[in-house]
Amino acid sequence: MENNFIEIVQIIKQSRTNAIKAVNAELINLYWNVGRYISNKLNHADWGDKTVTELSAYIQRNNPELKGFNSRGLYRMIQFYESYPENHKLIMSSSNSLSSENQESAIVSSLMTQFKAIDIKESIIVRISWTHHMTIFSRCKLMEEREFYIKLSIRESYSVRELDRQISSSLFERAMTSENSKSVIQSNSKTDIEQVFKDSYVFDFLNLPEKHSEGDLQNGLLNRMKDFILELGRDFIFIGNEYKLMVGDSDFYIDLLFYHRGLQCLVAFELKAGKFKPEHIGQLNFYLEALDRDVKKEHENPSIGILLCKDKNNQVVEYSLSRSLSPTMVAKYRTQLPEKELLQQKFNDIFEEEKPDSNQD
Repeated sequence: MENNFIEIVQIIKQSRTNAIKAVNAELINLYWNVGRYISNKLNHADWGDKTVTELSAYIQRNNPELKGFNSRGLYRMIQFYESYPENHKLIMSSSNSLSSENQESAIVSSLMTQFKAIDIKESIIVRISWTHHMTIFSRCKLMEEREFYIKLSIRESYSVRELDRQISSSLFERAMTSENSKSVIQSNSKTDIEQVFKDSYVFDFLNLPEKHSEGDLQNGLLNRMKDFILELGRDFIFIGNEYKLMVGDSDFYIDLLFYHRGLQCLVAFELKAGKFKPEHIGQLNFYLEALDRDVKKEHENPSIGILLCKDKNNQVVEYSLSRSLSPTMVAKYRTQLPEKELLQQKFNDIFEEEKPDSNQD
């Protein structure tokens, strides 16, 4: 009977989760429509800024139980709508046409206006909370950056704190200026290897000095495992450190071993506190071969190796990997956040390169 009881509890929990999601979708739908209504009034000169203030005062005076509709809140709703209007791709991701008559319902009495609300509850933007949206609004200026963090929050199920951490670590700029920038930004696949792994990681939460040992790095990551996994991505599951492999009559130890749920494979991390050296690849490939022969299960994919170095020379890495048949990747780690201005300049350079030459016929 206990199994039956567990199933009932699971049904209850799933129903509660669905209810929370439905409430959030309705709330985002409401804020978007309120922003749309006021934005249209302002753009057609029917209203002025003073009218928005008067509306806020009216709501607070006559309906004090309605929270979040002060002047600041209303302008956030306007910004929300104007960032994602009807023709925006995140809104149009709805499975139904927004112009369908059955998706429209009166938002207020027809005596006041003929404005009709649009149901956007099937669009991407309702899949994160209003607090997530406000965090993105307040910290992300570029539309591409906002879309990036919306999709990332959905894919990784980020809390607001986790989202804020990724924005602080300049994840968007790092993704855009990485060697795999296009695949990182454009890919929607959760199991795309280039989407899962970065070519640069930031471990500012370790507070390590510039000169540190591999042991210092490993101990710091173990002590701050939650932050480490947040930097890696949520699908990583920690298996162990100094993971023992027996090959013949010798023992070998992998610095950190993880399992990735999306890729369904073991991921071995080797830590190097200095620059990348070609012989590091041979060592890591040896570990991967041992993992695949003795640890990997039949249904799992081949193991992946990540070599984390304090610095790397891309040309040396490319030569070292060109003849490597194992899925091995080399990434650089930083002990401090990158300078925002430098990343922004690199990001601007990418967009300049993508602009068509006006002198071309």
